[in-house]
Amino acid sequence: MSNFKIWERFGVEMEFMIVDRDTLNVLPRADVPLGKDKDGNQLSDIEYDDIGLSNELVSHVLEFKCAHPKSTFDGLGKRFFHEIRRANKKLEKINAMLLPSACHPFMDPAEMQLWPYDCLDIYQTYDRIFNCKGHGWANLQSTHLNLSFDGDEEFGELHAAIRLLLPLIPAIAASSPYLDSKYTGYRDARIEVYRHNQDKVPEITGQVIPEQAYSYDEYNKMIFDKVKKAIAPYDTEHLLNHFFLNSRGAIARFDRGAIEIRLVDIQECPNADIAIVELEIATLKAIVNGKFAASRTSNGASASDTSNTSSANSVPHTLKEYREFLRNFDTTRLAELLNKTVKDAENATIDWQEYLSVFGMNFATSPATTPASAPITAGDIWKHIYSVVKNDLTEVSQSFMEKMLERGTLSSALYKALGDAPAHEAFVTEYKKLANCLAHNRLYGINE
Repeated sequence: MSNFKIWERFGVEMEFMIVDRDTLNVLPRADVPLGKDKDGNQLSDIEYDDIGLSNELVSHVLEFKCAHPKSTFDGLGKRFFHEIRRANKKLEKINAMLLPSACHPFMDPAEMQLWPYDCLDIYQTYDRIFNCKGHGWANLQSTHLNLSFDGDEEFGELHAAIRLLLPLIPAIAASSPYLDSKYTGYRDARIEVYRHNQDKVPEITGQVIPEQAYSYDEYNKMIFDKVKKAIAPYDTEHLLNHFFLNSRGAIARFDRGAIEIRLVDIQECPNADIAIVELEIATLKAIVNGKFAASRTSNGASASDTSNTSSANSVPHTLKEYREFLRNFDTTRLAELLNKTVKDAENATIDWQEYLSVFGMNFATSPATTPASAPITAGDIWKHIYSVVKNDLTEVSQSFMEKMLERGTLSSALYKALGDAPAHEAFVTEYKKLANCLAHNRLYGINE
């Protein structure tokens, strides 16, 4: 993706687990849809026009991705769906299928099998250092978004906006309430286990929210140098590249001119994932360009008009000053906000006025659907964001996003259906419905 300007190109990656069609037990059979080459050797990646398939660390996960940087979302959800159907057709031969959602609700991660072909030495190194037979390695599927940038100035603009977006992502994308056959207490259990999976070397994940680094040199000093120093005693063979080791919720890929956002739980169908990705990009553009700060509030005052708001609610007037303002949000406080949405998703309350001002909101101008005395939730913020940027989404994604915002996160929909401690049979029944949603590219819990 090198040399593309900011917003010019993007890439999407989607991960799904492979399970038995009847029992939903995890099956380590990514080899089946990936197939073999003409000499009978197992493939670890394959391309069908603009969509690529590849293995992951574990053998029960299959990744679908844009084979080349994309410039438009037109038809992209349909293309992912076509390749998902192709893979499912191959998996039918062994009575297997792809299962969506970010965490399998009852798998035993100790049964995980590493992908035994390409990159096995790297996977074995991770396993030796961190023990990958835990949920934080073996049981988490996500949707990654890669966004292009060119040079330090564009990197700084994009990275500042992404840091502000990350705490809100679980409030729109959480799909992982269950582990070990019970409710975890977190609507986004994937991120909760993800942030602890490398506690042995805490510099690798940091606080999930990346540090206030806005150039290559700053990023190298604040993040890469610390990661390389911390892993050195464990990676004596120098197999682990610092670009891949960095496990924050968004990682800078200076080697390919992109930032990769990793906090989106995989949804129940590709059109839902694409709707979230489109909304992410539209939101980031609006943050960078001051669209929210300049939007009109319900009482007619501009959120950027410091004469009509208190100093706590105000944002700078000029775009240059505003972009500098965006860079000054404390990492720890953003991480605390992320922890709230990881736990409560769209129901997490947001009482940080300076943060709300980024989106042109304050306590006096909460959404019309929210009583004046009620706290503002992360779900309220997403509804407000969508009202400002919806015309930047394709018609398909608008349709899906409006239904998702009305329903709530997939995690909340699953919890509503299953409760705290479902019977095993209830998990099988409900998650088969998710597999059916994936097979037909439709939403869960919504009557079409």
